[in-house]
Amino acid sequence: QVQLVESGGGLVQAGSSLRLSCAASGRAFSMYAMGWFRQAPGKEREIVASINWNGATTYYADSVKGRFTISRDNARNTVWLQMTTLKPEDTAVYYCAATRRAIATMIWDEYLSWGQGTQVTVSS
Repeated sequence: QVQLVESGGGLVQAGSSLRLSCAASGRAFSMYAMGWFRQAPGKEREIVASINWNGATTYYADSVKGRFTISRDNARNTVWLQMTTLKPEDTAVYYCAATRRAIATMIWDEYLSWGQGTQVTVSS
């Protein structure tokens, strides 16, 4: 199994940027597709981005496309979410998650391991 720990959240102004990090334990990290999710109060959890096992394939929600970038370094057991041009509607708890599959997926039920979440708050 993969243990995930997110970091990098905080309170920022609209238009600012943040980089979220997800540190994973276990040799199997490099085998799994990874994803970033977010959930705002009163809203459903949504997938923000996903990345396949080797980083060659990525997926982004329309709401973040062009602003967010997901990346990974399997040698460091780390996946990042670089967020730029942040908007107040980006405010949410962001979760890193791992699937048992190698191929990136937008289906949240495929993600079996989850981090504790990190709060991102964007002021207007």
